Amino acid sequence: MSTRPPEPQPPEKPAARSARSGRKGEKPAPEEAVVPRQRKKSAEPKAAARRTTDPAAKKAAVTKKAAVTKKAAVPKAAAVPEAAVEPKAAPASKKAAAKKTASKAKKTAAKKTVVRATAAKKPATKKSAAKKPAARQPAAAPTAPATSPRVPSALPVEDRDRLVYGTHHDPHGVLGAHPHPEGVVFRVLRPYALKVTVLTEGLRAELDDDGGGFFSGVLPLQSVPEYRLLVTYESGDFETPDPYAFLPALGEFDLHLIGEGRHEQLWKALGAEPMTHQGVSGTRFTVWAPNARGVRVVGNFNYWDGTGFPLRSLGSSGIWELFVPGVGEGELYKFQITRPDGSMTFRADPMARRTEVPPANSSVIHTSHHAWDDEEWMSRRGERPAHESPFSVYEVHLPSWRPGLTYRQLAEQLPAYVKDLGFTHVELMPVAEHPFGGSWGYQVTGFYAPTARMGTPDDFKYLVDALHRAGIGVLMDWVPAHFPRDDWALAEFDGRPLYEHEDPLRAAHPDWGTLEFDYGRNEVRNFLVANALYWCEEFHIDGLRVDAVASMLYLDYSREHGQWTPNAQGGRENLDAVAFLQEMNATVYRREPGVVTIAEESTAWDGVTRATHHQGPGGFGGLGFGLKWNMGWMHDSLGYVQHEPVHRRYHHNEMTFSMVYAYSENYVLPISHDEVVHGKRSLVSKMPGDWWQQRATHRAYLGYMWAHPGKQLLFMGQEFAQGAEWSEAHGPDWWLLDPQYGAESDHRGVRDLVRDLNHVYRAQPALWERDTSPDGFAWVEGDAAEDNVFAFLRYDAAGSPLLAVSNFSPVVRHGYRLGVPEEIPAWSEVLNTDEERYGGSGVSNPGSLKPDPMAWQGRPASLQLTLPPLATVWLRPA
Repeated sequence: MSTRPPEPQPPEKPAARSARSGRKGEKPAPEEAVVPRQRKKSAEPKAAARRTTDPAAKKAAVTKKAAVTKKAAVPKAAAVPEAAVEPKAAPASKKAAAKKTASKAKKTAAKKTVVRATAAKKPATKKSAAKKPAARQPAAAPTAPATSPRVPSALPVEDRDRLVYGTHHDPHGVLGAHPHPEGVVFRVLRPYALKVTVLTEGLRAELDDDGGGFFSGVLPLQSVPEYRLLVTYESGDFETPDPYAFLPALGEFDLHLIGEGRHEQLWKALGAEPMTHQGVSGTRFTVWAPNARGVRVVGNFNYWDGTGFPLRSLGSSGIWELFVPGVGEGELYKFQITRPDGSMTFRADPMARRTEVPPANSSVIHTSHHAWDDEEWMSRRGERPAHESPFSVYEVHLPSWRPGLTYRQLAEQLPAYVKDLGFTHVELMPVAEHPFGGSWGYQVTGFYAPTARMGTPDDFKYLVDALHRAGIGVLMDWVPAHFPRDDWALAEFDGRPLYEHEDPLRAAHPDWGTLEFDYGRNEVRNFLVANALYWCEEFHIDGLRVDAVASMLYLDYSREHGQWTPNAQGGRENLDAVAFLQEMNATVYRREPGVVTIAEESTAWDGVTRATHHQGPGGFGGLGFGLKWNMGWMHDSLGYVQHEPVHRRYHHNEMTFSMVYAYSENYVLPISHDEVVHGKRSLVSKMPGDWWQQRATHRAYLGYMWAHPGKQLLFMGQEFAQGAEWSEAHGPDWWLLDPQYGAESDHRGVRDLVRDLNHVYRAQPALWERDTSPDGFAWVEGDAAEDNVFAFLRYDAAGSPLLAVSNFSPVVRHGYRLGVPEEIPAWSEVLNTDEERYGGSGVSNPGSLKPDPMAWQGRPASLQLTLPPLATVWLRPA
């Protein structure tokens, strides 16, 4: 938690009441708010004390008052503009507020009368004022002498109004301590404070109350000293360094890189960063909001009233910054942004590293304390590129894999389960924070924060660490294609399109009701590229599966004629998105050796996995991904197996067509979450026939998939033939594996097969070493449509083969002859999906199989095999 205690709570504004919902105990997040009304001082003229909603009348009252009084006290905070609304955390009752205001006004008036009477009795000169201090006040520091400011110096009306309305670009220029002809002027804005005292070494001086929460005074000092503020509320005193006494905590080089869109560690420059600045501990708040008229930071450390915490604008960069002393880890916060039209909006930090648990949406200041223990994994993960390594992926939706588990609890179960099944990697569906659980994480609002539903960012690191120690790589779904329209997140962040494209036709995503990023804007592109690096560097993620790439690449994606705007060349390609993807991939591969990027791209875009500097026939360089999901293989192969065996002969080409383009990209064969939801049925339920045939076809299909060129991905629940569709509400049907369940052996048999598929796959380089080379594959039988049979050879880098044969008919085929290389003297089964322990019929080819010197299918030797029904068999040299 923060090292700084919260300031004493203003009596009118109970801390337990939420500024967002008004419900007790909730964190505030109002959509529109203005500065609360301030207490009235009885010492002010009645005309100045009266409220007005007319700024001109208010200014006239101020001018009149300035002409009457020598101290030129400025009238109270201006009235609220009609465009804004009263914050819900305002005083609890008008009666109570009036009573307390009157009490304060009475005390203030009495005190001022004494001061003025003394001054009237003996007019003070500069010399006498310096020698004779005012009456001593109760000392915060016993050794400090008490004195009063010599010359009050209230803010000009224009600066005061801008601070009140939240539109001041340079609060540090008017608040804090500054040289003055009479010494040093101190100005403080603290709503609800009864008084403010400046504390320096050997000096203690109470500032004049200028009304509306403003305090000021001039002290006879030669230079600006180091000082602290003692702020007195009705509930007590609060001592703190002045936030407006600090230089900017963000350097010029950072601003330059951000402006160029090249700050590759953007998360260290923007957001809430706990730090020690000028020798003081606190938090630096920075946010990019170039269209804002003003920005404040609000949080539980200031009771969600940002009036006294405006940020300064750092020039043309669009960055706003404020260092707040004493605020630290665990504090909730948001940015209060004044839009161009003068209205206000409360926004979560786009760079927040931690968030509240949804549906709450405040940001949380975070510092990581996790000590990594995965050095061995990190040191060797880059030894071989992914497309030349064994790569089988278990796709997981963390919140529903074992519902109710935290990240740390998952770390006790998930690594052991995945390791036992032999998968090389897990792919986590989106982990970044998202407000709606039903989106499965694909509508992200907190791009830099792991979802708080299961724990803290350090808890998530603990899970990744545990997976790495178990020898399992961690891939993560990453969603740079779009973001939701929630009015507390990125949409029109500072009152105008900022992260989204300013052209409505380019901004709106027609399928999901979301907004697309403006990839042509330097700062937006930087936000996303740095985000990719952030997950890899800070969380040791081993790969990013980029979601919905096709929707990024085409301007007419899911749009009818007239609903899209061509690019500068008159085409439909999104040239900005192409450049962004190229930059993202090049940067990730340059900075993070061993990390792989994977594209979910459903079209025939040329060069998805080609290097960015290699230009293709379309004139574009490659996108630079390491791997691409083979959506064509998935669609065609699932279409084939869903037909009754008697009809499969008419769809035989659906299983062979994938080899026509198998080497155009580096592919992953995905059976993902998308294929087992929304009425598509689970994998086993797609298969026709009775329960035995469904499971047999399921097993045969997995055997075919693991032998086919490309890497494998299987969604959770499909490894044990779950019959029901997946739902994020309950996850996999683990009860199917309960020994008390009658059909438990049927499901356990399929899971045992998946385990053996992975272990044999990893032990046979022919199945993964030349996935992307035509030399690693050869058809043996690709035309046996009447038999529903497919057979092919896979070769490793040394030329050693593996023979894979699939029979997708429910009949046993005896003496089925297949041509094989003559240099292999004998073959033996290494895997058979029809084994009884998997739930099959037990038809096999035992022992050593010697080929006949009979030419067949263009080869000088051949084998006669018995093909089990609805099964896949792998054979290797004996």
